[in-house]
Amino acid sequence: MHYMTQPPQEAMAPAAARNRGRLQSLAMIAVFDVGGPLALYAVLRSEGLSAVTSLVLSGIFPAVGVAIKFSRDRRVDAIGVLVLAGIAVGTLLGLLSGNARLVLVEGSVPTAVFGVVCLGSLWSCRPLMYRMAVEFIGADTPRGREFESLWQYEQFRRVFRVMTIVWGVAYLAEAAARVVIVELTSTGTALVISKVMPYAVAGLLVAWMIAYGNWSKRRGERLAARAAAAQASPEASVHGQQPDGRE
Repeated sequence: MHYMTQPPQEAMAPAAARNRGRLQSLAMIAVFDVGGPLALYAVLRSEGLSAVTSLVLSGIFPAVGVAIKFSRDRRVDAIGVLVLAGIAVGTLLGLLSGNARLVLVEGSVPTAVFGVVCLGSLWSCRPLMYRMAVEFIGADTPRGREFESLWQYEQFRRVFRVMTIVWGVAYLAEAAARVVIVELTSTGTALVISKVMPYAVAGLLVAWMIAYGNWSKRRGERLAARAAAAQASPEASVHGQQPDGRE
């Protein structure tokens, strides 16, 4: 009876692989984007290095994280390019000015750029959040092709335009907030906030997007049901029946 247990095992393999991939991604974020830079900054400051030097050197961790992703996937995604651009801008500003606050501002660069790209994509044939959803699902998969076919419906297009607007505005607001925090708080506090805030904002946006998507789906189903009921009413009248089925 061994052959009967094989299909469930094969079905579980992709799920296990996805779970491993998620855990690896979370570990990469924890080590290279949050924990590593904060720990290195604290160690360097305790050794007597300046705030500027400590901040610049702590940028090594995110850069290494991008390099590891490139070696694993053999490609640099748009987020990785923005991260590297932000590190380069912050490092250059810090070294030229000797101002630690300018180094911290680098985190606002990719955030603001992403917000601008989101809003700018509204004038293209497909908004950015729709394109990212297709990439996440997989354009060459049956589910991806089914997802792309929904673009013909106005309600579906409106949902992703609204999502793109919300993400763009939220990321521009986050970039502005991070600049204000850098100016009003200490270097150490600003560094902690700048490392944690992006994930908090992204988590809130994802939660809102899921809730909004579910609400839009239910609304679409209600509108479809009403349209079907309205279409059935004239047909019932033609056959001498009331909408409730009575003669």
